[in-house]
Amino acid sequence: METPGRVPPVVVFDLGGVLIDWNPRHLYRKLIEHEATMEWFLAEVCHTAWNAEQDRGRRFAIAIEEAAARHPEYRPLIEAYFARWEEMLAGEIEGSVAILEELRAAGHELHALTNWSAETFPFARERFPFLEWFESILVSADVGLIKPDPAIFHLLLERIGRTAVECVYIDDNPDNVASAAALGFDAIAFESAVQLRAALGRRGLLDGTAERA
Repeated sequence: METPGRVPPVVVFDLGGVLIDWNPRHLYRKLIEHEATMEWFLAEVCHTAWNAEQDRGRRFAIAIEEAAARHPEYRPLIEAYFARWEEMLAGEIEGSVAILEELRAAGHELHALTNWSAETFPFARERFPFLEWFESILVSADVGLIKPDPAIFHLLLERIGRTAVECVYIDDNPDNVASAAALGFDAIAFESAVQLRAALGRRGLLDGTAERA
């Protein structure tokens, strides 16, 4: 547990891939019969860099037209990326949400930093009540910055009134973890709820963590 007199660290969570199971494959496996074709579509048409621009603030209407201009034959599938976006959410990652609940019960200050479109984040807010447990959530599209840009981490710290060394940061993206660590965050690369519980246990943030991991 924390040393007496020491300020308990703030815990900052990424959302997608840590607490929420978001993956476009959850939708496109319904729409594209062959796995290889689906993977090609997500690598070449609605690819990661294309989606990242929505996380940076680009409107989906503009994004759809951009992708459809490159691949007009796939327009219906491209349009589904937004029209059926909620089907990309498989649900919460239960083990991780249980950890979040324990941290909350222990009185830790909780924040979230997420790369997410401003147009789709309201769907997540409506679906996942645990998002109300955070004192603040910084959504990339709201500020026009995306991880791993150090600027978004600096903005987070400015908003919550903390320094990086006061914060534990949890993310499943190695580039984001590396960026946070370079700024002084105690950064944890998320792999599983069991691994996260063990990592937080070593930091003394949860009772009995090591025994339960």
